[in-house]
Amino acid sequence: MIGMPSYHALAAMGVTVAMFIAFARGRMSIEIISLLTIAVIAVGLYFFPLDGQSPTDGLAIAFGGFGHYALITICALMILGRGLIVTGALDPAARFLERVFKFNVHAGLLLSLFLAFFLSMFVNNTPVLVLLIPIFVTLAARGAMPASKTLMPLNAASLIGGLATTIGTSTNILVVSIAVDLGMPMMSVFHYTPIVLGAAVVALPYLWLVMPRMLGDNRVEQTLEQRRFHTRLRVTEDSLLNGRELSQITSRLPAGIEFHDLKPGLFRPGQRLRVSGTHVAIEEAIDVLRGEAAPGWVLERIQRQHGETGDDIQVVEMTVTADSRLSGRTLPTSGIADLYGVAVVGIHRPDTLIGQKDEFSDVGDMRIREGDVLLVMGLQQDLEAFANGDSLLQLEGKRELPRRSKAWLAAGIMAGSVALASFGFLPIAIAALGGAILMFVTGCVKFDRVGRALSAQVIVLVAASIAIGRIIDESGAAAWLGEALSYGLQYLQPAFVLAAIMIFVTFLTNFASNATAATVGTPIAFAIASQLGLPAEPLVLAVLFGCNLSYATPIAYQTNMLIMAEGSYQFGDYVKTGVPLVIIMVAALSIGLVLSYSL
Repeated sequence: MIGMPSYHALAAMGVTVAMFIAFARGRMSIEIISLLTIAVIAVGLYFFPLDGQSPTDGLAIAFGGFGHYALITICALMILGRGLIVTGALDPAARFLERVFKFNVHAGLLLSLFLAFFLSMFVNNTPVLVLLIPIFVTLAARGAMPASKTLMPLNAASLIGGLATTIGTSTNILVVSIAVDLGMPMMSVFHYTPIVLGAAVVALPYLWLVMPRMLGDNRVEQTLEQRRFHTRLRVTEDSLLNGRELSQITSRLPAGIEFHDLKPGLFRPGQRLRVSGTHVAIEEAIDVLRGEAAPGWVLERIQRQHGETGDDIQVVEMTVTADSRLSGRTLPTSGIADLYGVAVVGIHRPDTLIGQKDEFSDVGDMRIREGDVLLVMGLQQDLEAFANGDSLLQLEGKRELPRRSKAWLAAGIMAGSVALASFGFLPIAIAALGGAILMFVTGCVKFDRVGRALSAQVIVLVAASIAIGRIIDESGAAAWLGEALSYGLQYLQPAFVLAAIMIFVTFLTNFASNATAATVGTPIAFAIASQLGLPAEPLVLAVLFGCNLSYATPIAYQTNMLIMAEGSYQFGDYVKTGVPLVIIMVAALSIGLVLSYSL
């Protein structure tokens, strides 16, 4: 008979269950529940320390997560992803996928799932997700599927891909290493790949067609109609417009861009086109079409000053007041660029006022009137001088343009970090931290803006999950659960033994850690195989598979936490979408093991 667990083990399991219930109910924020969990562990172990430990050792268990390498790794990866976004390094990849999504949303998502799955077979899935997350956040901003509907399916696809080879995740390597130490032959890289591919065929339709429908839309709805700005876009020699007709570039245009008074024929260098669109659409159209919405010399001056000072280029909205000298003038006659070194790239005027007499000059330039909103680009100090000098009111809606001069640098830093971690030259923690430091040193990410890259919710959740994992392991709760499992499996058929082991390890990996699940589960699988007279390999593979079925909670794996902030996910989203996927994978993998080993 199996003995009763220790009081510490019972308490550890009770705290874990209570935390899960609190997360699932969603009545308190994740941050509060995480901090309460840490506090309960700290206070409990201080007054009732583990055997052979002092009260301060318990504090180290409770608060050690805040200095744990896993948390440092996650924060560093967030900073690396932020560097790719603020420099615009991923814009080309985002535009390619955007065209696929525009052609067909489902085709775009399916292609992305295959990409995540395939890459994760050979590269650790954490760097893969770090590369994909900023791309899909950018895609969501461009009007494709919201990040909340794509990031969780992508994460699951990468986890399944990492499961397919022995080098796909560090957990796979750990399980195989422990099994070799226990006397099992070394597995090749693709030893069990056919089994996982069969399960992936079953799971993929769920990831592709069902999971996105179960997730909410995290996009912020516009409560007010966005302003539309009018601009004169000049065709340059290297412009995408040069030598083409409008029909040839329509697919490249951002949503909401309109051309006005367009003459038929091919576009020619020097031609000026009247265009209208929202703030974001105007910026994107200028970037994609490589046209100029302001004199070329002032744009070059802004870029030169940006390079010399390191100050960000900003685009702000300013409204023209009654006593502004700009009233009645056009942009060419206003002298704004000469006086202040800023560029006005668009003018907004309410639809009710469009069509007034003398609205445009003889050459087609719009005359500025009181109440117009100007879209102005420049450095902060020049923008302030312009607003003060010409009696303008600065409105909300300021945007910082990507630091494109550092795009290749940011991409190189990310590629170097991923390569060093993927090929085993450095642990992911060291490679990610080194990359994050380089992002700061090179100016790709400003240190005073680092708060935009990090999520307090993720930080305290990671710290709480590490504390829970340690207390489950060190209290003996994991070992007791494993012993109870081995006692009960002697009465089951081989197929159900495999499924039970996989479910047990899946439970551990979703609430403790992959390492705990691997170190506890692999010896138990060997012992059960010996007791029941079964081959050890399929039972060890059941452990390996279970260690990777970390879909049901955000604390199960670091990539689950990486997507949490960007996808605006709640704990319940993981449970709602992850539990069905766990059931699908356990069933498919168990059947695959039974058929492969003729059990």
